[in-house]
Amino acid sequence: MIISIEQNNIIRRFNLEKGYDISIPLHRHGPRAWYVPEARIAPVLNQHFTGSTRLGGKVNFNDVAFNPHGHGTHTETVGHIASESFPITSELSSFHHIAALFTITPRVIQGDHVIQMDQVQEKWTTPGMEAVIIRTLPNSLDKTHRNYSNTNFPYMDAAAAEWLASVGVRHLLIDLPSIDREEDGGALKAHHAFWSYPHQTRRGCTISEMVYIDDEIQDGEYLMMMAPAAFINDAAPSRIVLYAPID
Repeated sequence: MIISIEQNNIIRRFNLEKGYDISIPLHRHGPRAWYVPEARIAPVLNQHFTGSTRLGGKVNFNDVAFNPHGHGTHTETVGHIASESFPITSELSSFHHIAALFTITPRVIQGDHVIQMDQVQEKWTTPGMEAVIIRTLPNSLDKTHRNYSNTNFPYMDAAAAEWLASVGVRHLLIDLPSIDREEDGGALKAHHAFWSYPHQTRRGCTISEMVYIDDEIQDGEYLMMMAPAAFINDAAPSRIVLYAPID
């Protein structure tokens, strides 16, 4: 199926049958952070019921135990840092966005690896993008199963997040567990800056973390489908697919 989308007087065409899925499926050996154990997917087993056809049951009937922030690709709202409730079901009403994908090598600053504002500005070639997806280098496949806890992973300087908000970016996606430093005393400066919380809170804006963008996907503009699960929670696992423009 070919569709045409007009935005800011620019018409782009996309083939919806050829997409790149940049979300990481939730499974036991998937990526995790924030000191959580592995996700658990296991059949219900009790004296009355066997929830596994391989164990003799009539159906497969699994319990799933995981943390939306700690396991795999997820999308979160300002409710992640707010005292008020902002569930994902009420903060995201549109599921298709024009997105800019770009690749950045975080700079080493006092032992940390940091994405800085001038690096983001340098990549910002097309104003008017609703969403920005950041792929960090190195981009090894172990991002799809890494345990990030106690690793001091790369993060974004708050000034970079604030600048993206200032140019109208409403959805920020990154291939790391957080846009903030793993241990920052609970400051979460980049989260606060992107959402302008609490003084001028940007409603309807999201941050998605722990995506994985394969090297075959080139930097550029895409139609992005972002569909978090319908959880009454500040975050939910998310399916995110990119569609490249066609001539």
